[in-house]
Amino acid sequence: MKVSAETVKEVRNRTNAGMLDCRDALLEAGGDTEKAIEVLKSRGLAIAEKKKERLASEGVIEAYIHHTNRIGALVELNCETDFVAGTNEFKELAHNLAMQVAATSPQFITAEEISAETEIDPQTHCLLSQPFIKEPDKSVQEIIAEVIAKLGENIKVRRFARFELSC
Repeated sequence: MKVSAETVKEVRNRTNAGMLDCRDALLEAGGDTEKAIEVLKSRGLAIAEKKKERLASEGVIEAYIHHTNRIGALVELNCETDFVAGTNEFKELAHNLAMQVAATSPQFITAEEISAETEIDPQTHCLLSQPFIKEPDKSVQEIIAEVIAKLGENIKVRRFARFELSC
C-alpha cells in the first residue's frame, strides 16, 4: 500500500510525530488517518511506560504569573539529563504545566496521593488526570507521554505550588 505525502503531512501536523513514524502508522492503519493517530498515541504511551522507572533528577522550575498578577504557579519538572531540560519542548511543557496549575488549582499530582477515605474526583483534583487546558480531549498525563516519546527521556512532575491573592 502506498501512502500519500499529503496524508503523512496531515498526521504529522496533528501529532507532531516524525515523518517516518507517521508513514509507518498510516501503513499499519491501512491509510486511515484517525487509526494512524491512535497507533501513534498508543506507541507514545508504550514508550512512556518503558521509561517511567528511569531516574529523573535534572530539570527546571517554571513560574507562571497570570496577566492579572493575582494568580501564580511554580512547577518543578524533572527529566534525565540537563541537555533535555534545555530543549524548547521541555521548557514549553514546563510552562504549560505551570499555566495548568494556575488555571485549575489541583491539589495532588497523581490519584495515588489521595487517601482511600476521601471521595475526591481525581479528574478535578489531580494534575495528571485533569484535561489539558490547551487540548481538553487529552489528559495532562497524555501530553507528558507525548513529550516523553518525542524527547526519549522520562519526565516527571515532582511538585508544584499555586499562589492566589485573597480579597
